[in-house]
Amino acid sequence: MAFHGHENGFDPAQISDVVSAALVGSLFDALLTYDHLARPAKLKPNTAVSLPEVSDNYTRFVFRIKPGITFSEHPAFKDKAGRPTQRELVAADYVYSIKRYYDPAVRSPTLFHYQGAGLLGLDELRQKALDTKTPFPYDTEVEGLKALDRYTLQIRVAKPAPRLPYVLATPALSGAVAREVIESLPDTKAAMAHPVGTGPFKLGAWRRGSRIVLERNPAHQHSVHDEQPAADDAEGQAIAQRFRGRKLPMVDRVEVSIIEEAQPRWLAFLNGELDMVWVPDEFVGSAAPQGQVAPYLAKRGVRMTRVVAPTTRHVYFNLENPIVGGYTPERVALRRALALAYNAPRERALMRRGQMKPAQSVIPPQVSGYDPDLKSEMSDYDPQRAKALLDLAGYVDKDGDGWRDQPNGQPLQLELHTEPTQLARQWQGHWKSSMDAIGVKMSFRMGAWQENIKAARAGKLMMWTTGWSAAIPDGSYFLDLMYGPNKGQSNYARFDLPAFNTLNEQQRVLPDGPERQAVIAQAVKLSLAYMPYKASGHDVNTWLYQPRVQGFRPHPFMRDFWRFVALEP
Repeated sequence: MAFHGHENGFDPAQISDVVSAALVGSLFDALLTYDHLARPAKLKPNTAVSLPEVSDNYTRFVFRIKPGITFSEHPAFKDKAGRPTQRELVAADYVYSIKRYYDPAVRSPTLFHYQGAGLLGLDELRQKALDTKTPFPYDTEVEGLKALDRYTLQIRVAKPAPRLPYVLATPALSGAVAREVIESLPDTKAAMAHPVGTGPFKLGAWRRGSRIVLERNPAHQHSVHDEQPAADDAEGQAIAQRFRGRKLPMVDRVEVSIIEEAQPRWLAFLNGELDMVWVPDEFVGSAAPQGQVAPYLAKRGVRMTRVVAPTTRHVYFNLENPIVGGYTPERVALRRALALAYNAPRERALMRRGQMKPAQSVIPPQVSGYDPDLKSEMSDYDPQRAKALLDLAGYVDKDGDGWRDQPNGQPLQLELHTEPTQLARQWQGHWKSSMDAIGVKMSFRMGAWQENIKAARAGKLMMWTTGWSAAIPDGSYFLDLMYGPNKGQSNYARFDLPAFNTLNEQQRVLPDGPERQAVIAQAVKLSLAYMPYKASGHDVNTWLYQPRVQGFRPHPFMRDFWRFVALEP
């Protein structure tokens, strides 16, 4: 198979990109997982014996871990006599693994998931390490994260965290690593290249940015195909009946190529070099006209799956940037005008070939907090209203050069970052023509994906065309893009509005239901008013797969779906 974006590495605590997260899902085990065939998403045990025992109004979670699960082999695993040995997964491994997210030396971009839940005592340990400039005290016990015995893990949080189990079902957010392995490495960054876990696969080969090979992990013996789709899900029922009881994974090897450009990726599938492909938007018309597999592909036995993904494509505005940032009326007006002026319908029709659903906010379908009835300014394309708003806010041509200036007379010069791909060049064209139409000068800079991520976290980019894909079925994952304390992590826009922060904190502690939905709706309104993100839409993913691929069904949150795939005539 192939990905169209680069991997960053394989350490759960250090990654946040979707490609690395998908691969990490095959290498490490979280306590929980999802039923692969159940829709909507449904949690089930993984390394835990059962779902957690929850008490004290969602502030205490107790997990019992299955005995006998072992890590893949590594020289760090030795018995008292110094001989190589198998290493069993125990509760202390999850204590250590979660603490790593708090270690300042790790610089985890996904720490906000735990800080939002408020694990008791962990923030204090982190702050002490920062203040004293000393190593993180892993051996200091805290109330929020304890191994009660060899197989029992207890998590306690300061305030109700009803959706914390979703985090503990995501290997990229909570996969268990072994302390001996991490401490045997020369530095923290080395963990990105030396994954040792209990997952269904282990890393067989890696050529950065080009090829990743996953090989079956012989130590992984605890996963079987026992999925429970809905009774009226005919496709799911057929898959479940066919493979029930089969040990996972069902393939011995997965070869992943990184192919950024659409044409070679599509040609690789047509030539039989890929077993499955997320069809590039520009080839959807020839691959699946009128939503059906094209006859020339159908004759070969190629099949199709199409889903609306919990993904939001957007451009963010850096709220700390001296040109597009700020909370004063004229800066808010500028961002809202730029959002109105951007021709998102053209992007969806031409770039995406209709494979995108218009976005009314940053929250996509399939997560809590999504409102299918919401209609907002986010989806509007109205250059005339954009011009009027700019005029009203004082963004007019003051020096007669044909381009609008800032209210203080300084030049208004936008800078948008993209990647060096054909798709990104189309984005540049859409943005430039949109901005030219309202008299706003725009330039572009291109950088590699990882470079842009690092610069975005550091607050160095004015604007960036990127996106956010849900790792969990919780709308908080998208509100966290705008939560002030998440600057330097998921909050690339560096939006920090006290009223929004308060609403985000309120909805976190509420169980799913009308009360929480109302609070999320208020937070969404603030995000629409201040416009830190211009969301274009939500992906419609069209997958094609070769005849020998059996059991394939993409899951919205469990990204390593290949563990459920069989290759059979």
